[in-house]
Amino acid sequence: MSVTASMVKELREKTGAGMMDCKKALAEANGDMEKAAEILREKGLAAAAKKAGRIAAEGIVDSYIHAGGRIGVLVEVNCETDFVGKTDEFKAFVKDIAMQIAAANPQYVSREEVPEEVLEKERQILRTQALNEGKPENIVEKMVDGRIGKFFKEVCLLEQPFIKDPDITIENLLKEKIAKIGENISIRRFVRYELGEGLEKRQDNFVEEVMSQVKK
Repeated sequence: MSVTASMVKELREKTGAGMMDCKKALAEANGDMEKAAEILREKGLAAAAKKAGRIAAEGIVDSYIHAGGRIGVLVEVNCETDFVGKTDEFKAFVKDIAMQIAAANPQYVSREEVPEEVLEKERQILRTQALNEGKPENIVEKMVDGRIGKFFKEVCLLEQPFIKDPDITIENLLKEKIAKIGENISIRRFVRYELGEGLEKRQDNFVEEVMSQVKK
């Protein structure tokens, strides 16, 4: 199937990839738009992995305050150049990350940041749960390993589902942004404040609340 200029234009608008890359992907996919987009995504993630080791010391510190001032987030996201740090696309990405932190309340950026004593305490809890369920001791450790993965998804920002698109993780989103922008990007650190934190109060679904603000 021949690749037309209109097809290239459509794919470029959909993915943000370069014109020649879109043309090559369409040719490889025999004109299938969805398959071409997937090819570009796979190549982009591979390129992003190569960029991950590059120094990222520029960027911005941004904030997100939930409606009513009940939750506040400060997050630092780094990139390689001051130019990229000032672009609307980079700023929008950082804002999305701040909103993610407000809604999903991660405790760490990545699993590598989880202190060993915290991890071991969680493992002990999961072991006890498995034994109380009557599971044989010889398979308890395998169960703990599986359940610790769920723990990481709850407390580590990079492993959480993106609140705007739960089909991808924040790590996937980050890699896609690296591929599109062409620079290494690093979510360095964050702090989240919640009004009355530590005091007894009613429980709220902050994901739903934050997303309701986005849609307004």
